[in-house]
Amino acid sequence: MELLWSNKVLAAKDISKIIKEYIGWEKNTTYTVIKRLIDKGAIKREDPGFLCRALISKRTVQNIETKALLNKFYNGSLNTFFSEYLKYQKLSPGELLELERIISEQKL
Repeated sequence: MELLWSNKVLAAKDISKIIKEYIGWEKNTTYTVIKRLIDKGAIKREDPGFLCRALISKRTVQNIETKALLNKFYNGSLNTFFSEYLKYQKLSPGELLELERIISEQKL
């Protein structure tokens, strides 16, 4: 998905070559994953050329995965996550300012 988010459209053969170089997957493995992503509606296949295009944005996937993580480890509670996480983290002054800015925006 990262390849498609950064390149918009890629031929399956090009995805396969890149994945082979970086991850070591064989062509069949990559094509199987592409097929599953097509079946799930995450990728659209365009012909000719077996071109692949992402149908779901990276932000959408991040939101889905974040909610799943919160549900799995924190019973869906964002408050519990932040409380537990921040107890054990050393935040820089810049990070603290950014959190304060985000919280201020939420209050509006």
